[in-house]
Amino acid sequence: MTEFEKNEILKKAKQWFKNTIIKKHIKNMNKLSKENEFNINPFLLTYLSNFLEGDSEPKSIAKALIYPRVLGTSINTSFGTNIQEFTSTALSSLGSAVSGIDIEFIDQIDGKKKYCQLKSGPNTINKDDIKTIIDHFQSVRNLSRTNNLNIGFDDLIVGIIYGEQSELNAHYKKINANHYNVIIGEDFWHRLTGDKDFYFDLIKAINEVAKETNYKKELDKIIIKLSQTNYIKELSKELNT
Repeated sequence: MTEFEKNEILKKAKQWFKNTIIKKHIKNMNKLSKENEFNINPFLLTYLSNFLEGDSEPKSIAKALIYPRVLGTSINTSFGTNIQEFTSTALSSLGSAVSGIDIEFIDQIDGKKKYCQLKSGPNTINKDDIKTIIDHFQSVRNLSRTNNLNIGFDDLIVGIIYGEQSELNAHYKKINANHYNVIIGEDFWHRLTGDKDFYFDLIKAINEVAKETNYKKELDKIIIKLSQTNYIKELSKELNT
C-alpha cells in the first residue's frame, strides 16, 4: 500500500466518523427528551440519581437516565452497527465481492492474500455469531476448491478495528481455536497497510474530528426537556416522599 493510499484511508475515515457516527449520535440524543425512550429500573433510579447529583430532583433523574445512553449505549451501538459503512467508505478500494467477506488485501507481513470479515471491537460478537462466521469461511474454502484457488485457513481472518489480543472475548477465541486467525487493533492495521504506526495515526485522525465537536449546550437542553415532562416530575415526587 502506497503512502497516498494510506492517507486516503485516513481522510475517508475522518469523513465517515463525522458524517455517520457523529450525525447518528446527535440524532439518537435528540430522541431522549421523551420518557418513553427509557426502560426505567425503579430499583436503581433513586440510587443512580443520588449517586450522580446527590438528590432525586427531576433534573438529576433526567441526567441519570440520559448520560448512560448518550455516553455509552448509543455511541457504542452506532459505531458497531456502522462498521459495514466504514468498510465501503474508508476501505472502498479493498471491498470484496465474495459473500461473507468484507475486504480482501495482501498481508504486508506475510505477503499472502487475506479474505477478511471486519468487526469493530474485542467484545462485539456473541455465541451465535461464531457459527455464522465459521460457516462463511467454510463456504469460501469450498468455493475456492471449485474454482481451483488455494485459500487456506490462514488466509481467512477476522479483522477487528480496535483493541488488543488480550481483550478478545471467549467467542473470538473460539474462532481462533477453529484455525481462523483473529487479528486485532495495531496488528490488523499493520498487516493491512504495512505501517506499524497506522493504528495510532487512525486514532489520531478520528480524535482530530472529535476535538471539533461540542454538543454540551444541546445535551443540556435535552436534559431540561426530559426533566420538565409530567412523568419525570411525578416520578421525582414519588421518590422524594
